[in-house]
Amino acid sequence: MVIVGGGASGTLAAVHLVRGAQARGTALRVVLVDRDGRHGLGQAYATADPHHLLNACAAKMSGLADDPGHLLRWAYEQGLNLDGPDFLPRRTYGRYLRDLLDGCARKMPYGGSVSKLTATVISLAAEGRSLRLRLSNGDTIDADAAVLATGNRPPAPWPSIEAGPRYVADPWSPGALTEICDGSPVMVVGTGLTMVDLATTATRANKDTVVYAISRHGLLPRPHRCPPSPAVEMFPPGGELRLAGLLRMVHTAIRNNDGDWQGVVDGMRPHVPGLWARLGLDDRRRFLTSMARYWEVHRHRIPPATAARIAHLQATGRLRVLRGSLVSATAGRDEMRVRLDADGVGRELGVGWLVNGTGPAADVTGDPFLGGLVDAGLARPDPLRLGLDAEEYGAILDAAGRSHDRIFTLGPTLRGVRYETTAIPEIRTQAAALAPRLLETLATGGLALESSAAVM
Repeated sequence: MVIVGGGASGTLAAVHLVRGAQARGTALRVVLVDRDGRHGLGQAYATADPHHLLNACAAKMSGLADDPGHLLRWAYEQGLNLDGPDFLPRRTYGRYLRDLLDGCARKMPYGGSVSKLTATVISLAAEGRSLRLRLSNGDTIDADAAVLATGNRPPAPWPSIEAGPRYVADPWSPGALTEICDGSPVMVVGTGLTMVDLATTATRANKDTVVYAISRHGLLPRPHRCPPSPAVEMFPPGGELRLAGLLRMVHTAIRNNDGDWQGVVDGMRPHVPGLWARLGLDDRRRFLTSMARYWEVHRHRIPPATAARIAHLQATGRLRVLRGSLVSATAGRDEMRVRLDADGVGRELGVGWLVNGTGPAADVTGDPFLGGLVDAGLARPDPLRLGLDAEEYGAILDAAGRSHDRIFTLGPTLRGVRYETTAIPEIRTQAAALAPRLLETLATGGLALESSAAVM
């Protein structure tokens, strides 16, 4: 068994597969492949900044779908003073995921194992009843099955940007932010969670740093309410569903909840995949174009301490949020010259750093590995091309729409199918549902689970 991607999605897939194998009393060899060697951490939890906090309280962040108190017990065993409503540093949560995986791996029965491999998978081919994965160093891995847990893609490149040493194309690539804390002004394109992290880091590292942030709407993530509002029980209508009717339902629920939108948003969250699947393609496109940003700033909220820091930076002029767009940027040796259209007025700025904080690229076929699967007919993009098309339990669909019994996926690659699929509660639920399906497939396929992966 090979899992491509060692971040949260890949780690939780491995954890639930191992736990399933333990329950069955069967051996399973798992190879967890991560391009950057950040097994258990991935992009989100590899940060070294202790002020980068989880965007959900600890009580909601257990890695085990059937054990909601697991994270809190781990924190107690580590001597951490952590309560359910607290927001844990993300780097500490990364340590938790690593410990969770390692703890499961130590209990593998009958010679099973979990091995961590630092490598880049460049292609996957089906050869008979097995799969062959080719690595960038020329090695290959033969496996009975594969889980694609590649996580969020880097931001899409901009045609209007002249690349230079002071342009950061992917802020979450290893070491990308090492130099932006030199005190010179920073321009971030995007005003979401990435910008919040960048502003937090850059302004703490140097008291003179000013961060400019620009986006089409100029919207910032909303803060969590503490104590949190109780989630409102939602009862979505049956039958035909249109976006306009869905919006009316949400507005009515907020009005009936005395204007408290947080409880309504949290109550909607479990229903989002089902509602998304029922919306027509035109309504999905309309949502992405006109409504998605408003949903995201209310759904993906930030801790109160982070919100207070951002508010202070704005009040003191160290964070300047602009509504508009980046027109062009020219690279110089010591700065980037950027042209903006802000509130309908053109302006030009010289900044020390320009950072692409626009979030994951939209078209899945732009990823060399996943695009290669599409080109080979092993996979197809979802109708919006946000990720891969897949059936309910994550089995990918090939070019003809047939469900593959050996290739599965979970997490951000399912955004076009489920939309709500990037946070730990959704990913752990997907991992828990995928594991028995995949183990049963392997067992009934007449394959020896103990020989499920071999590196050549």
